[in-house]
Amino acid sequence: MAPTRPQQATHRFHRALPELLALGLAGIVNTGWWQPVFADHRPCAPPGTVLNVGFFADFRPVSYSADPTPGSPGFHQHRGYEADLLDALEAMDGAGLQFSRRAIARWPGIWLRAAEPEFDIVGGGITILDSRTRSAAGDTVVTFTSGHITFRQSLLVRAADVERFSSYDRLDATVRIGALAGTTGEHRLLVLTELAQPNGRLAKGVHVETPRGLLVADGSDDWMITASQSSPALTGRTKLYNPSDNKPEIIYRTDELQLLAMVSDGTVDAVARGEVGNRDASYDSGGRLTIGILDSAKELGGFALDHDNTVLAACLSEKLDWLTDHRRIGYSEWRTDPQVFMKRAMGVIPATD
Repeated sequence: MAPTRPQQATHRFHRALPELLALGLAGIVNTGWWQPVFADHRPCAPPGTVLNVGFFADFRPVSYSADPTPGSPGFHQHRGYEADLLDALEAMDGAGLQFSRRAIARWPGIWLRAAEPEFDIVGGGITILDSRTRSAAGDTVVTFTSGHITFRQSLLVRAADVERFSSYDRLDATVRIGALAGTTGEHRLLVLTELAQPNGRLAKGVHVETPRGLLVADGSDDWMITASQSSPALTGRTKLYNPSDNKPEIIYRTDELQLLAMVSDGTVDAVARGEVGNRDASYDSGGRLTIGILDSAKELGGFALDHDNTVLAACLSEKLDWLTDHRRIGYSEWRTDPQVFMKRAMGVIPATD
């Protein structure tokens, strides 16, 4: 039988215990472990409450399943940065948090699942955007916690070709870039290459290949692609380009691993994705792949909740701000030490305030 979430959090604590003991009693006292570091932290839920968390199954290393195949034994086993952050939330003395997690295989609109009865909280590396708080009808249905991770978009390229990628505005029609539809990576790419306006409206003359045939944008609001949604006619898009302008060609796939394979074998010249994932892919490639361009804009990722659940969202934000030391502890620190959030929860790493 698979261990429960509280059991898994306990196991993580036990793994960190030797490091805690190595501090010695004096060190532990100096860090404030024996002080009531959570005295001002109110519980987020009544005793015995189990909150249902939905998490994206395929966003390494931020949030992913032990096995991303739906129906597999490891599908609902949460891994990655957000998994460890949730474990630390459960371990915080006085927080009153207990989670039951279920993986979600599909990304498009995943944040809106927080407004459904099945889930109390939804995560998976979701960038906080006002547009993602609203349904297709325009109603506000979702709220977000404070940001617990910082994202920047980037292009992953072959190291041998890195000199071709000095800035987004120098990318021309000879460049083919792989992307995932419905992501901030896609939206920022289209804006930075001027294939779309900041509001998502496609430039006049942009061609979009779809399963239903070739479509040509007329420059109106009928042709929109944002990080939250796109015009219905553009669903399932496989390619986007503008033959009347010297802009790169965008190639769409639904699988990140397939995109990484495509940039490795030269099928595409780059992959538009967040810096976190692309840096890990560069490391895993042994240096054959590297980040060619890094977006100057920064984004914050958080957890989504039903719009009416503002009290829980505020309480979670309070706890997340404490665990991340108001974002002084983030992905880089976790990458160096995956126990960093659990150590914060145990009071071993004091706040810098």
